[in-house]
Amino acid sequence: MIKHRIIYNDASDWLFDIVKASGVYIWAKKGEKLLDFTSGWNVTNLGWNNNEIAEAMIKQINDNVYAPMETAENIQLQLAELLTDNLPKELDAVGRTTGGMEANEEAIKTARAYTKRSKILGFRHAYHGQSLTMMSIILDDNEMRAVGSRFGEMLKMEFPATYKSNMKEDNLLKYFESNLEEILNKEDVAALITEAGIITGWGSTYVAPKGYLKLVRNLTRKYNTLLILDEVGTGFSRCGELFGMNIEDVVPDIATFAKGFSNGASAIGAMVTTNKIADKTWPYTNLQSTFGWNLVGCAAAKKNLEIHLRDNIWQKSKSDGEYVRDVLISEIMKLEYIGDVRGFGMEIGISFVKNKETKEADIDLARKVMYECRKRGLYILYGDDGNIQLMPPLIIKRQDLDYGLNILIDTVKTLN
Repeated sequence: MIKHRIIYNDASDWLFDIVKASGVYIWAKKGEKLLDFTSGWNVTNLGWNNNEIAEAMIKQINDNVYAPMETAENIQLQLAELLTDNLPKELDAVGRTTGGMEANEEAIKTARAYTKRSKILGFRHAYHGQSLTMMSIILDDNEMRAVGSRFGEMLKMEFPATYKSNMKEDNLLKYFESNLEEILNKEDVAALITEAGIITGWGSTYVAPKGYLKLVRNLTRKYNTLLILDEVGTGFSRCGELFGMNIEDVVPDIATFAKGFSNGASAIGAMVTTNKIADKTWPYTNLQSTFGWNLVGCAAAKKNLEIHLRDNIWQKSKSDGEYVRDVLISEIMKLEYIGDVRGFGMEIGISFVKNKETKEADIDLARKVMYECRKRGLYILYGDDGNIQLMPPLIIKRQDLDYGLNILIDTVKTLN
């Protein structure tokens, strides 16, 4: 869709123009005041236009705004130290990027250079960015046809989504383990890229069985395949832990960050790996980014992480998420057109179905709920496969959370 001379990724009439945003509210051009349950798709985790982050950026603007990529400025050094000090001790070498797609590109290059293998394993309809490389990881040939053939040697699996499977969780995990080992035991896969047991980027909010990430870690290590953990959506307290890797206490070989890294105040991302891997690969990977770790963005990201650590934001995310899921399960789960309510922390999916037994997605109903909630003052987003993905700002007060839930529940109950 083309609007205001800008190309959008949707042709829907739910696109709107923002005139102001603050805390957990967004104001649209037509005078609408909307309670936000999206966080800009897991970006403004600390609420829109956080004052502390703005003040840190202004201070940095008055000091210096840019450093060439062959140098490092003090705020970059401080951010690198703060970030790695709050990751597992093995992850201590940072690639500076402008966002998640670039961080994942750096991760793929690093994995191939280190293992001297070319194949990358991912999951169909996950999401790691819009570049040809990233699209090739998640889409089949027929889905790539319009933009060109697949880029590189990409292998794909079905994500072991508990909701989509008729197996018990233990059996699903064993079935997935068997399929994964069959691929990895050839010892020709450079890396497996995944989120931390949930799909956030594509909007399906599919959740894997408990133990998924530990299993993936054990098998990738067994067959000398690197594990790339995409924390772009799961990081910065979104899933009830500071980072998604903490859910099962797994240490990946490479982790990537963006979105909530600066709370939306600046374009910034990071690829973090081990000194051992970085030392053997940096001559070949060309990790250059003209605007990677812009100094003002670094100031924003540093203050953002400091707030998460100071206020234990992930604890609130975990408790609020449990509360939201409990309320939704109690109020709407028995409805014939609700297939599932699931998620981690404040990343919660509601699947709308035409048939509860077959789980056939009802995309039209999901979008209808989204449109009607918008009319009633609640901003939510349709994700994928009949799923609405709820992502409220993590600083939301219980009063606002209940207000939004009441709008959503009433809408779901009255529309069919």
